[in-house]
Amino acid sequence: MLELRPTCEQCNKALPPASTEAMICSFECTYCRDCAELLHNVCPNCGGGFTARPIRPAQDWHNGNTLANYPATGKVTYKPVDLAQHAALAMRLRDLPPERR
Repeated sequence: MLELRPTCEQCNKALPPASTEAMICSFECTYCRDCAELLHNVCPNCGGGFTARPIRPAQDWHNGNTLANYPATGKVTYKPVDLAQHAALAMRLRDLPPERR
């Protein structure tokens, strides 16, 4: 079950569960769209790419699978990236599609 982290790891922008700005990698590192672009679609933690984070339904459309029954985490993961250091990783991987990394 996705944690649905509440903020961007880079800029600490609020990313509530229904945010269409939230981007995640396969390890669920969470960034806003602006920071994912700033990072050249290269996750600084794993080197993978980002994709839009799914939105958990607020209403019970089927089998109780709702945000109320499976709430988002309140734990903030704030670890800004050293962009100068990240540049070397981004340069190596940015032109390689995420599915080939």
